[in-house]
Amino acid sequence: MPITIADVAARAGVSKTTVSRVLNGKGEVDEATAARVRTVIDELGYVPSARAVNLARGHTRVIGMLVPSLTWPWMGEVVQGAVDVVESEGYGLLLFTCNRGAESMRQFSAQVSGKSFDGLLAIEPEGTLDYLADLYAGGLPVVLIDDRGDKPLMPSVATTNRAGGSLAARHLVEIGRRRPLVITGSEKFGCTQDRLGGFADVFAAAGAPIDPRLVVEGDFTYECGMVSIQRALAEGLEFDAVFAHNDLSASGALQALRMAGKAVPQDVALVGFDDILHAAHTEPPLTTVRQPMRQMGEMAARRLIAHFDGTPLTAEPNILSTTLVVRGSTVAAQPERTT
Repeated sequence: MPITIADVAARAGVSKTTVSRVLNGKGEVDEATAARVRTVIDELGYVPSARAVNLARGHTRVIGMLVPSLTWPWMGEVVQGAVDVVESEGYGLLLFTCNRGAESMRQFSAQVSGKSFDGLLAIEPEGTLDYLADLYAGGLPVVLIDDRGDKPLMPSVATTNRAGGSLAARHLVEIGRRRPLVITGSEKFGCTQDRLGGFADVFAAAGAPIDPRLVVEGDFTYECGMVSIQRALAEGLEFDAVFAHNDLSASGALQALRMAGKAVPQDVALVGFDDILHAAHTEPPLTTVRQPMRQMGEMAARRLIAHFDGTPLTAEPNILSTTLVVRGSTVAAQPERTT
């Protein structure tokens, strides 16, 4: 049978509370008693539960991470970045998804109430921003990753969506494209508005304002990329470039263009956003705006752990730059450009 704290207390002739105080270095225990308890611990080979000791000390050395789903194309990069930092600092990671909607959130809330982790990294599941803000206001350390342009009043790590849209536009203007079709993400996301705004401003400054008919609201899926191109062609709309707000919809657009007999990049240049692993393996390889997703996970984890070490956690965001990665869907590869 495993040795328990009760066994140590009985052998040493003290209470379990006294043994706990010796283990945790808390409370008043005279040195002779403490020495006797430590001797018994060595004799019995008692190994205290790390979780129990940490809880007694007021922390778990576990970080929670809440994400919408692990199926998002770039989610693995963010999680891996966070894990790399968390593990290197001797913490554990407790991962939660919202695959089952309200039931998932109920289970997550129960873990919050049970104080199962010391702080939280979060990629906001849809509709939970106010809840996360309440957790932060209530004292739980929270760092939001990819704020989607919402600019919440809590610590966050984000990227330059507007500047990324500008990078895509400047590249297309430089290679002589004047009529881009834009496949956006959902308009309710601030990142969608930022990417479109940065892109549109560059074309307007170049004397080629974007035709409103060529701006199509999508949902970041492969299917929406295909359907957007098919509808534009069916309606007879003319365009010489496509800017898709993520690489998945850009891949769908690429397939639809190929099916319609359009050569990429000769007839239509194509730019995506994210630089997921798949982007370099399409045919032709996809020019895209790279989000530093792994670095965002790393920075968020470092910021949370620094807070545990005494650095104040403020609502000031950390912003990481997007970069343009030029591949064969526009022109021959060139060096990356940083915002």
